[in-house]
Amino acid sequence: MGYPGLNLNSKTAVVIGGTSGIGLTLAKGLAMAGADVIPTGRRLALVREVACEIAKMGKKSMTMECDVSDRTSVEAFCSRILEEFTKVDILVNCAGITQRTPILEQDEAEWGHILDTNLNGTLRACQIFGRKMVERKYGRIINIASLTSTVAFYEVAAYAASKSAVASLTRSLAVEWGQDGVCVNALVPGVFRTELNSSLLDGTGRGQECLMRTPMRRFGNLEELVGAAVFLASDAASFVTGHLLVVDGGYLASGMNQ
Repeated sequence: MGYPGLNLNSKTAVVIGGTSGIGLTLAKGLAMAGADVIPTGRRLALVREVACEIAKMGKKSMTMECDVSDRTSVEAFCSRILEEFTKVDILVNCAGITQRTPILEQDEAEWGHILDTNLNGTLRACQIFGRKMVERKYGRIINIASLTSTVAFYEVAAYAASKSAVASLTRSLAVEWGQDGVCVNALVPGVFRTELNSSLLDGTGRGQECLMRTPMRRFGNLEELVGAAVFLASDAASFVTGHLLVVDGGYLASGMNQ
């Protein structure tokens, strides 16, 4: 039997939250690995821009906005993709938000908004796209967890709660759908500087502490997440499910660094 390899030729991938940061990088990376990629987000102009970039890479794409906080929006997006592509092999859930707030000042509306986007949005996409994967007996779902799924970060309790729950949801879906050929895993990025967190890291004591706790002594480059994502999306990972794949420069392994 031949080795299945890491190429994604003939695969169709959907990247929700694929217009910036980690999502944008993974959308391009999956296309480079051979997949047709449909990126989406709430802003149509950005979706169109990324879809055009993927088309220039010689891969098929599609332009349609999607809001993970709205189940009807996700359902319409899924239906449109199935009309044009007939199947979805890979789903990557990258839509996410954060806000630094001391827990005693945490407004319930803000708390709810963060959990609804990061956790409930992931659930909605997994349910809607996952149903089709279960019916086909094939699928690869990659959620985005966080270092805060494992360790606490100061004053981001809502984000940490949402990402801890995403890790748990990932395992639960893996258990429920494993017999149906659907592998559900999560990436756990270390400290990668993005638009989402730059204000928390640039020139701050928090940023310096992150660097000190990372044995490689640097922030990750977003492109360094692509290899892990391609692996989880590929047939090479056919017996990998319920796994949290950490790409963190050694952060979680770190105890004493000097």
